[in-house]
Parts: sequence; structure tokens; C-alpha cells
Amino acid sequence: MNNGIEVSDIIRAYGKCYRQAYKTTGRKTSIMNLIAFCRSRSMGTHIEQCEGCGESRIAYNSCRNRHCPKCQNSSRERWIESRKEELLPVPYYHIVFTIPDELNRVVLQNKRQLYGILFKAASGTLLTLGKDPKRIGAELGIIAVLHTWGQTLTEHPHLHCIVTGGGITPDGKKWKYSKKSRFNKFFIHVNVISDLFKKKFLYYLKKSYKQEELRFNGEKKEFNKMIDSLYEKKWITYCKRPFGGVQQVIEYLGRYTHRVAITNSRIKKMKAGKVVFGYKDSRDGKNKDMEVTGVEFIRRFMLHILPEGFFKIRYYGILSSKKKKAALAKCIEILTRKKKIKGPEIIQEIRRLKLCPKCREKQKQGKLRMASG
Repeated sequence: MNNGIEVSDIIRAYGKCYRQAYKTTGRKTSIMNLIAFCRSRSMGTHIEQCEGCGESRIAYNSCRNRHCPKCQNSSRERWIESRKEELLPVPYYHIVFTIPDELNRVVLQNKRQLYGILFKAASGTLLTLGKDPKRIGAELGIIAVLHTWGQTLTEHPHLHCIVTGGGITPDGKKWKYSKKSRFNKFFIHVNVISDLFKKKFLYYLKKSYKQEELRFNGEKKEFNKMIDSLYEKKWITYCKRPFGGVQQVIEYLGRYTHRVAITNSRIKKMKAGKVVFGYKDSRDGKNKDMEVTGVEFIRRFMLHILPEGFFKIRYYGILSSKKKKAALAKCIEILTRKKKIKGPEIIQEIRRLKLCPKCREKQKQGKLRMASG
């Protein structure tokens, strides 16, 4: 239980002190204000009306900022609804790409460039391995989601990827599955993925530095020394077991795609200049509490504000915007012909409905809608 304490409460209480302690851009100040006053009188109001009983009420407007913990449910539902039609009746894999902690300082100074390199290196790794005839010899479908935080709100950039367990052949006539997935239930061996990802990431990082696109506090020899040490280090990539079915993919997407640095439910106390929040310690797997000052909490939260206009969810291969419509139609034609099924599975999803407090029905007629006029 968090006793009703929210990120907005913390920003209202300690936001001024944070801005006095740290240099804050106009955009970040604006985001803080939006989150602080989301669904309050200052945001204005609208009328919600139940489609069943006709009961109406006045409700405060949301800020709709993508970093606000309150405003993700509706965005997530709309996004998931769009993805349902794109899921194929094939195995899907969950792969997580992480970068070494030594890069965190560089990332903080070059968020747009480094996050972009992370997407480029990870997607390039999967597409290259997928097209390799020794592994699959086909083009995969990839949904990649960027997370920038760890459990304690420190910088921890990593990419969650949902990947089809096979792909469409270059001639567009067949769907090919991973050759090894039948035996070890993994898409491609994790060591192969990690090694190629490391090489691609460092290649793009060196290229960006050479083109003077990076801010780096140090001389060229220090940069080269860092690169050499990163080549020697083993990079960690997680390749998890395949999802049990399309329903599990949907549930995963609902949990991860529109997540922000911390949910309000994890905040436990706010008192005497301190904030206490819960986290899971990755070293022993236990749930613990962390206490920080209100200013430090905001500082950590603000580390995860994305660059303006930066897309945190991206699509590659047969799911890329240029190919998706034609590629998916072809894939469905091949898969339904082979399996003799009627298109993609029909997915029933349990969703959090905004219910009418009067009639309390969990049917469509009991949902609240914004009233017109």
C-alpha cells in the first residue's frame, strides 16, 4: 500500500527545491508541472457519462504526458488494440539487450544518440542473425521497447524486444522457423546474440564519436581506452523462453510498453523531506524499501525523461511501417494455408474498465465515456 501518495504529490512538495538545486530546462519544468497537476482543477474539467444508466459526472482532465504515471492506461489500451491485428499464430520470444554500466555516464550526456544506437544495434543484430541461412534464413518481425531505468530509478538503459520465432523467406513463399527452437527452446544462442550486439553497438558508437556527434568529457585516448575495455567485457543479453501463446504476448505488451520509471503503487511514504519506495533487489530477488530525499527522488525520476520527439517503441523487419501491411498479409496467407486456420487467433483480453460508480456493471453499457456537448 502506498497510502495514496503519488509522484505528483512529491513534485508539488519538493519540485521547487529540486529546481533550485539542479539546472532545469524549460521543457523539463513544463513536464514536472503537467505531472504535478494532472487530473486537478488547474487542468480543467470534462463530463463523463455512463453508456448504460446515463449517470454523468464532472471529471478533471489528464495531462496526457507520456512520462506521467496516471496517464498510461488509456494510451496502452489504444496501442494494444492496434497491435492485436498484427500478431501472427507463431511462437514469440522475449529478448532483452543491456549495455555495460560503464556507458551510463556517456548515455546521460548523449541520450538521443545512445538510445538511437541501442535500437540500431539490437535490431540489426536480430535481423542479421535471422537472415543468416545457417540459423533461419528469413526476415523476422520485431517490436522493440526502450526502458531507461533500474528498480532504484538509476540509469539502466535496456531494450525489451518481442521477436517472431521465425520469418518469411526472401522469395515471400514460405514461413521458416528457428532451427534450434525445437531443442533448447531459445530463438538463437544467447552468446551469439550478445557478441554480435556488442560489435554493432561499439561500431556505431565509434562512428558517432568520429563524426563529432557525441559529447565526451575526455581526450581521444580516454575514449579509445573505454572502447578497448568494452570490447574485452562480456555483454549481457537475456533470451527468455518463448511465450505460451498470443495471449501471453498481449499481457506482456500491456505490462511493458507504456511503463514509466516508477508507478505510484511503489511509493510508500513521504514525510519530513524523505520519500520511501519499494524495489526488487536483483542480487537476491527480495523486495526491499529505499529511502531518499524528496529532491533526490525527483532527480532520479527526471533522469528518465526522453528527448523530445524520441520514439520509445519501434518496429523492424516484417513489422516495419514500410513493409507491415503487405508482409503481414502474405504471412497470414502462408500460415493459414499451412495450418488450415481462420486467420490470427481471436484474443480475449482482460482490461481495466473505467466503470460507472452508480451501476457498477462490468459490461460495455457500464463504461464511462466522455460526453459530447
